[in-house]
Amino acid sequence: MPFNVVYRSPGDLPEVIPVFPLSGALLLPRGQMPLNIFEPRYMTMIDDALKGGDRLVGMIQPDAANPGSPTAPNLYKVGCVGRITQLSETGDGRYLIQLTGVCRFRIEQEMTVRTPYRQCRVTYVPFKDDFTARKDEDAVDRGAVLRALSEFLKANKLQADWEGIDEAPNEALVNALAMMSPYGPAEKQAMLEAPDLKTRAEILVAVTEIELANQRTSGETPLQ
Repeated sequence: MPFNVVYRSPGDLPEVIPVFPLSGALLLPRGQMPLNIFEPRYMTMIDDALKGGDRLVGMIQPDAANPGSPTAPNLYKVGCVGRITQLSETGDGRYLIQLTGVCRFRIEQEMTVRTPYRQCRVTYVPFKDDFTARKDEDAVDRGAVLRALSEFLKANKLQADWEGIDEAPNEALVNALAMMSPYGPAEKQAMLEAPDLKTRAEILVAVTEIELANQRTSGETPLQ
């Protein structure tokens, strides 16, 4: 999805960003994530992002293995910053927004702030390839991804828009499937931190195969 602002390099993004900790949420560059915003602190965060003009929010997962406090859980070090590309008000005190992923980031420091939401100083330099759309997507084993998807859908009695899937470029296909996948925070974090699209696709296929094997062993469908 094109932006009204062009991001070409880490220098085009702010060093300090608001972060939205959300377990199981995976945002990837050029991926689109719908969010239902209702907590007052995050309503304020969205207002400030719009007011400040950059419309950027960092999505990141709490670190379940190192939880910290209930009000300020410890965070994984890697997340993805997204731009608010759609927003609507519900009339009952909520925002329905869509974030479009721009680039992954690594937290360098959490800031001491007066805002009700958290803010972090981050670096995008380790992920500078995120600014290049469809980079090295020809290295993806598309056949393996589609086979894993087909087996997963069959095992869970689900349908898919195969015409749309067939037309999707490898980057859009892999990232959309990774974001929509029903796997846990650790698996989603592994896909987020994958060094390239090929590795992300391999992780997605491997996790799917493990889950399918578990289903066959247990005779259940735990992903539904």
